[in-house]
Parts: sequence; structure tokens; C-alpha cells
Amino acid sequence: MEDKNNISYDNESITSLKGADRVRLRPSVIFGSDGLEGCQHSVFEILSNSIDEAREGFGNKIEVIRHKDMSITVRDYGRGIPVDYNQKEEKYNWELLFCELYAGGKYLNNSGTNYEFSLGLNGLGLCSTQYSSEFMEVIVVRDGFKYRINFERGENVGGLIKEETDDTGTGTYIYWKPDREVFTDINIPLSYYRDTLKRQAIVNKGLIFEIFDEESEETFTYCYENGIKDYINEIIGENGLTDIQYYENETKGRDREDKPEYKLKFEVAFCFSNEKNTIEYYHNSSYLEYGGSPDKAVRSAFVYAVDNYLKNNEIYKKDEKKIIYSDIEDSLVLIINSFSTVTSYENQTKKSITNKFIQEAITDYLKKRLEIYFIENKSEAEKIANQVIVNKRSRETAEKTRINIKKKLTGNIDMNNRVEKFVNCRTKDITRRELYIVEGDSALGSCMMGRDAEFQGIMPIRGKILNCLKANYEKIFKSDIIIDLLRVIGCGVEIKSKHNKDLNSFDISQLRWSKIIICTDADVDGFQIRALLLTMIYCLAPTLIRKKKVFIAESPLYEINSGKKTYFVYSEKEKADVLKKIKGKYDIQRSKGLGENEPEMMWQTTMNPETRKLILVMPEDVEKTQRMFDLLLGDNLQGRKDFIEKFGYKYIDLSEMS
Repeated sequence: MEDKNNISYDNESITSLKGADRVRLRPSVIFGSDGLEGCQHSVFEILSNSIDEAREGFGNKIEVIRHKDMSITVRDYGRGIPVDYNQKEEKYNWELLFCELYAGGKYLNNSGTNYEFSLGLNGLGLCSTQYSSEFMEVIVVRDGFKYRINFERGENVGGLIKEETDDTGTGTYIYWKPDREVFTDINIPLSYYRDTLKRQAIVNKGLIFEIFDEESEETFTYCYENGIKDYINEIIGENGLTDIQYYENETKGRDREDKPEYKLKFEVAFCFSNEKNTIEYYHNSSYLEYGGSPDKAVRSAFVYAVDNYLKNNEIYKKDEKKIIYSDIEDSLVLIINSFSTVTSYENQTKKSITNKFIQEAITDYLKKRLEIYFIENKSEAEKIANQVIVNKRSRETAEKTRINIKKKLTGNIDMNNRVEKFVNCRTKDITRRELYIVEGDSALGSCMMGRDAEFQGIMPIRGKILNCLKANYEKIFKSDIIIDLLRVIGCGVEIKSKHNKDLNSFDISQLRWSKIIICTDADVDGFQIRALLLTMIYCLAPTLIRKKKVFIAESPLYEINSGKKTYFVYSEKEKADVLKKIKGKYDIQRSKGLGENEPEMMWQTTMNPETRKLILVMPEDVEKTQRMFDLLLGDNLQGRKDFIEKFGYKYIDLSEMS
């Protein structure tokens, strides 16, 4: 073992990273991560320069290629990066831009020169991405020349190659491959490119973004002529509760009295919907995943304006609590696209901004515009107020219900008799435990006597349960049968409604059974109870179906006796096949209800893993299942009538069973 007392720590112990090692050995300092997210951000650094150039009015198209070997090409039609000799700096510009951190042409953006509203400000993007690449090839066309520069793992190869060209167009072409020695993962999915280019098209109206994917040989093009207004139209479709409002403003200010004044311009588009909700912020074209200043502004302004309207129009009930932002957010579709000549990003990844002036300016502007909007559009203001109040009261009800459900669903059912008539099994081995959900007390009796008590538990249900497609959550969770079933199953509930997110408590690891087996009579009532049970599971715990935990125990239709042999058959075809085999006399009768079966018969036909027939409820076509459940058990009365008229004849024989 090394003796730590002999390790020296002196003046020679201090070292500094130089050249490419400043990025290659510590990529997370620049890119926020040394994994896939950091690699993706390195791509965005290159893209940002092209976007800045296009926004300044130079070129209206940016092309990206996702190569099969995970290398990337970004091409723009701007002025072309200056790469020739720089007299002032006494260096070539390509060395400054691609080999020097904190070198760039955007530091004076607040002085009214180049790149007033720029994505890239820190002079890190080109250099840090070059340093983190396995190779990089740069081609620049400008001033009648074509310039070529090549790099390998942060080192230039061959200097600057300059040649005259007849090409009258200008622009920059950068082809590179992120280095696996720097990033743990460089396999950037197509979805990242598509999402990123679409977002940039949204906030840079009229610019064309094109991505060609070599892997799928598909090309995707994005362009929004009217920017964020077109995007909101795309989101809401026909689901708008109100018309789209669009505002834009330009102003100046400072974050602190001793700080320089800077320019701010922003555009806001929003509408309300009872079907959709989307909030997105962009600053200097960068998508602000965490928002920061504009998000704080929206929260403050919308709560202030809507709360004032509710109070002034006496919509609140007496002593009712004030709305909170989530009540508005649940029905708000809003995009803010802002630009400033001075920007304080939370870090290099640009996912949040912290400018105090931007927050204050957007807050004040929105408060005034919303007040005017509510006064001038009374019918829309009423719709917004009513929807926000619905959201608020749904949230409050959901919170009360969540607390109530948590109490009801917790508790160790193995240790006490809290679930009426539930019969547990002995084993604690989850991989063996099976839960039979049976119809009524009589079926409980025959199943109890016919089961293997070591691994088979039984839960009887009394009558037809609630149709969970037609009932709201409050009504569902007042049903003792449903609560008891959920407690016995053990894994909680999955809630999809945006107003009841807090009710979600599903945890598949808490499932107490390897199989949940629905076991009902083979008659109309039994089929309906089975459908209602499947509907309940589909609505409240669909993952159980996706994980293939739900089964139907197929009950025999007929019992055929011939001499000393008894056959149990499960379909008309099977009955015909058995009868063909029998030689001599036989007796055939419809199978009885589960409660009338002898224990031995129950074991043989329904519960013995060796002889029973279980139908796995398959997850493959969830959408088709949902449509059928909605049609047969939902609110579409006319659709149900049409379906019965068209296909009902196929099921008439089932309705005549008794």
C-alpha cells in the first residue's frame, strides 16, 4: 500500500491544462456534461454561429447532415467566418476562433456593431467543439477565396489552405466527428436534431432549416413564416378556448444602476385551451429549458391579472383561496421569444437566464396588456376565468382525494382483515402468487375449495363494478369494490388527467402478484363484469396490461360425459371435435355457473396450471382497445347504436345464453 506520508505537495505540484486539454480532459466545464447531453451541446455551439449569421440577414437556409458514422455537417450561406490574417491581433483569425478560448466577434454586441442579438457570446463554441472532436474540416467561402482548415484531436493539420474561387456564393461548411475519448456517448439521435432545428425555425421566422439523415435517407425541413404564432396554431389545432394573442415590444434598461444599459425586444403569443398546455421560452434563439427571468415574469403577470379579474367580477366564493400559477398553466399555451444585447445565462449551456431587467420589463408589460385584453374581450375573459376556476377546484379536490386514497390504499392487508372476504395465499414468493378475481360469494366458495392455497389468492366482487371510463376520479375512489381491489393488487394507481397528477401513486415493484386472473361466468352478466374489470385495470393501472400481468380464466361452455370419461370444452368448434371422437353414447350439458361447480371440477378446469386455459390480455394494440372501450362503455351513445346495428347479429347467440 502506498504511504501517503511520502506524497509531496509543493510548488511543483500545481499544474495548468494547456491547449486542447483544457476541453478534452474537462468537457463538462464547457458543455455541462461529458455524456450524450454534452456532446449534443457541442453540436448546438456550431449551429448557433450559423443561426446568428442568418438572423443578421446573411443567408436564409441552414443545412445539417447526420452521417452514419456519427459525424456531423453544418452548412450555412452567410458571409463566411473570417479566417485570414488579423493585423490587430497579429495572428490568423482561424487560430483565434478555433484554437483560442474566449476569442470571437460578439463581445461588443451592445455597441450596435455585429451580432446585436446573438446566441453565442462567450467565444467558446467553435474552439471548444474543435478541441473535443476526433477530426474537423472547415471550408469557408468569402471575398473570392475558398479557405480550408483541418484539425485532428485539437491540433491543426496543414495550416490554412487558401485558393481563389469563381464561386460567387459565400458561407461556412463545418464537418466534424465528436471524439469518444472526450464524450462517453456520441450517438446523437435523430430526434435531437429534429427537435432542435424545429425550435430554431419557430423562433427565427422565415429561416429554413434542413436535416438529412444518412441512416434513414430521410430529409426533414422546418420553416415557420409567422414564427411563434404559426407554432401555437400547430399546437392547439381546433382545441383553442380563446383566440391567439400576439404582442411584441422593444425597450431598454439595466440590471443594476452601475451596469450598462442594454436593448431588449420580445414577442409573446398565447391562448387558452381546455385540451392542451404548453409553455416555452426562447432567448436569442436558445431554448430556455428552465426559463429563469421570462418564466418568473409570466408567473407573476398572469397570476396578478387573472386573480384581479376573479376578484373584481366576484367569481371567487366567499373565503375561497386565491388561484396559484399551476391553475393557469394547466390551460395556457404560451411562447415567449426574447432577444437582448446583454444576457446573463446561468451557465454555458444556456438553459436559463437571470437578467433582472428582462424579468421586470416582461412582467410590467404583460400585466398592462392582460388587463387591457380582459377589458376589451369580455367573453374570452369569462372563458379564461371559468376555466382557471375549474382547474383550481379540480386541483383542490384532487389533493383531498389523494390524501383520502393514500389512507385507503396503505396498510398491510396480509396482517389483518381490512379487505372484506379477500382470501390470501400462504407463499410470500411474488413470482408464484396468483390472484383470482371471482364473481360473487358462491364462486368464492367453490374457488376456495378448489384452489391450491399455497399460491392462489381469491378476491370476490359483489355485483357489477363502476364503469371507470364514464366516472370521474372522485366517484371512482368512493367505490369500496374498486378501492378493495386496488389494495389487494397493491401497486397503486396511474392518473393521466392533468388536473389530478398528484393522485398518481403507481409503483410496479409493489405489485403483490405474478398473475391477476379474471374469472367470471360464461354468460352475458359474466362477460359484462369481465369487461368492467378490464376497463378498471385499463383506466387505473394500464401498466399491468403492458407488463402482461392480466389474464382471463376461460370457463368451459359444455361438459360432455361418455362412459367414465368427462370432457370440458371451451368453444363450439371444440365441442364438435370432441363429439367426432366419441364412440357410443354421451351426455352433453351446458356448464354451470362457477358457484355451482364441484371443487374438483374448479381445480381441473379453471385453477390447475397444468390443465386450465388462461387468455393473456395483450398490450399490442392499446389504441384499438381504447377505441373499443370508449365505444362500448363510454359516452358515445350514437356510435354504440351504430356498432350494434352493424355487428350486433354476431353476438346474438351470447345474449341468449342462460
